[in-house]
Amino acid sequence: MEFDWIWKAILVIVIGTLLLRVAGRKSISQMSLAQTVLMIGIGSLLIQPISGKNIWVTFGVGAILILTLIVMEYSQIKWDIAEKIITGKSVTLVENGQLIEKNLKKYRISVDLLEMLLRQQNVQKISDVESATLEPNGQLGFMLKPEAQPMTKGDLQQLVNQLQQMQLSINTLQNNINPKDNIFQEVADKQHQTPPPKHLE
Repeated sequence: MEFDWIWKAILVIVIGTLLLRVAGRKSISQMSLAQTVLMIGIGSLLIQPISGKNIWVTFGVGAILILTLIVMEYSQIKWDIAEKIITGKSVTLVENGQLIEKNLKKYRISVDLLEMLLRQQNVQKISDVESATLEPNGQLGFMLKPEAQPMTKGDLQQLVNQLQQMQLSINTLQNNINPKDNIFQEVADKQHQTPPPKHLE
């Protein structure tokens, strides 16, 4: 009975881990289409040596796949056309609270799916969305209209500062009022603060 499959299995895990480490650390949801295809291909490829194929040829093919991916990623950084072809660009799905129906149809996204993705981000109404985009990694990016955005600490501090300035202005005005001009005080004192002319009494 041959036991070479034991060391092959161990070697597959060690070399496979190193190869995938070189490929990158992105999670499945962050992978581009090319990276996803590569990971599936590497997974299928790495299991072959255990079933009898030449282990070193398999590792060589895996290394070539990883190098191809790295070249593709660097070309995306260098040329916009390569990025557009390989990864794609972000697509607008909602603009100023209105659905962009042609893009929803083009990318086969139902309104229900879009609403589900927005609900997961605590968005209550599509009309509250200033802009929503489908990113190349499949995630939904969005920005709320100013009136629908939650208050930040900065907003709260600004409001507190405005209230303090208003209070300061009120205090200044009150201090500038001459008590002799206060006709309500005259009622309380039952006499004029400033005697009116005799002919107007």
